Amino acid sequence: MSESVASKNGSAKREKEMDLEVNCYSGRKADERPVRFRLDQCDYTVEEVLDRWYGPDDAFYKVRAQDGNVYILRRQMSDGSWHLASFRQST
Repeated sequence: MSESVASKNGSAKREKEMDLEVNCYSGRKADERPVRFRLDQCDYTVEEVLDRWYGPDDAFYKVRAQDGNVYILRRQMSDGSWHLASFRQST
């Protein structure tokens, strides 16, 4: 688990980022879309890519995993690292 230091209202705060590993389908290009990911020792299969969009330095994938929850996975293009941008639990 990696740690980062953030500042809010002038006070230092430690935030922990969850460990994320992503396996991608590689078709016409490498790492075309996520198919599986491991989040803090739990494995998830991507059932559906709901949306994808690109920023100047990142690619975002909104996916539904086999647990029914929706995750937004962000791939930082400069170094290829993956981050969990958002999570929504199914109701």
